[in-house]
Amino acid sequence: MNMSTALNNALGGLSAASRGAAVVSGNIANALTPGYARRSLELATSPISGNGVRVVGVTRHQNPVLIANRRATDADLAAAKTVSKFHSGLEKLVGTADNATSIAARLATFESSLITAASLPDSAQRLDQAARAAGDLSRVLNTASEGLRHMRSDADRTIGKHVDTLNQTLKDVEKLNARIPAIRNSGGDIGALLDQRQILIDQINELVPVNTIARANDQISLYSDGGLILLEGTAAEFSFTTTGDTKPHMTVGNNLLSGLEANGQPVRINGDFAQIKGGALMAQFSVRDERAVEAQADLDAVARDLIERFETAGLDPTSIATDPGLFTDDGSRFDPAAETGLASRISLNAVVDPDAGGDSWKLRAGLGALTPGSPGEAGQLQAFGAVLTDARPVPGSGFGTGSMRAAEIAEALLSKAGASAHAADQRSSFAAAAQLEMQKIVAEQGVDSDAELQRLMQIEQAYAANARIVSVVDELMDTLLRL
Repeated sequence: MNMSTALNNALGGLSAASRGAAVVSGNIANALTPGYARRSLELATSPISGNGVRVVGVTRHQNPVLIANRRATDADLAAAKTVSKFHSGLEKLVGTADNATSIAARLATFESSLITAASLPDSAQRLDQAARAAGDLSRVLNTASEGLRHMRSDADRTIGKHVDTLNQTLKDVEKLNARIPAIRNSGGDIGALLDQRQILIDQINELVPVNTIARANDQISLYSDGGLILLEGTAAEFSFTTTGDTKPHMTVGNNLLSGLEANGQPVRINGDFAQIKGGALMAQFSVRDERAVEAQADLDAVARDLIERFETAGLDPTSIATDPGLFTDDGSRFDPAAETGLASRISLNAVVDPDAGGDSWKLRAGLGALTPGSPGEAGQLQAFGAVLTDARPVPGSGFGTGSMRAAEIAEALLSKAGASAHAADQRSSFAAAAQLEMQKIVAEQGVDSDAELQRLMQIEQAYAANARIVSVVDELMDTLLRL
């Protein structure tokens, strides 16, 4: 080997070692950076000297199978957290068994107040207490229904925000898709752009679970699990109209709530042929269009049962068939055609409400009575109390098909809400554990700081060896020049 070849080899080695040190230091510095994938330097024999070294490029390492599995757990967790938050909020609205302000507790208080008033029917204080207990019962149903409406409205607004984020992020990926080949063709390093694109895809995936398809020139296409095209050359344009203030009767079916569209076409978000399966966006639609609707129906069933019990024919001889009972639908009798949202409208009949100018003695004499009648007569109070303990078929099928007492229906409502909240919390905890485990597995395949430090020491040794060769060649050249 002549000195010229040795010098060229050493200079090539110094260049490779310098570039390798930069790559390794970058790996160590970004070991905890989200979206970063480990880089390695690719070397080859120099075509000039035949036994030197040259830098071919930098390879970005990632396992697409692990990334896909990790994204699946990310989407599951986003959906599970959304559903768990809803059911937890619903449980707080209806109350728990040990909560003195729950629907079941208010019903028990009302039933007890009727018994107390019947034991001393001439006590105006006890009659007022019974009337106010009935008012508290109707108001707790109103509050629960209003809280549920707010959660449904929040879901509608959140869908709008998610759609805006989805559109913007898809556009950003489209721009990176166009920029990456241009930078690669100009000889630039595209690693940072690939990291950035991966972060953007992760953000999309939390909203809509995605499948990534590699295309030519380092470009990608994105599809949902249900086959919906999210990005194929150009990004899909999603549209959604935020209502913001929903009402119980509003649904997508009656066109009072907006559905999701992609490029002007409706997107199926439920059923066996759903085009979006999982993720935060689908979970919000589930809350708005299914879970909140079912919860409202359960509240309405409790309200309907209360109203119908006190509209029972013959229960109050002073009332006629067209008069409302003790509980009303915003002052009127119950209309089976207008059951939706009944829990938000149920109210105490104003004729017995002392806080609304009514007379509580009508609980004793009858709602249609014109005079207080005998102060010692407790028959009507006892009849009102007895109607609550009658086992009747439950309106709807949310709590089963058997006959139940009023207290049993309220308890079934609390039990259903509590069981749903517990199950949703368990699913959320499982999804969080699965996601954490997948993150660990992906991290194990990422940057190993110990291995990178060992690699850096080897690079330093190679650099020193090549530098020594350059030094020796320099000494030999000096000697030759002196001779």
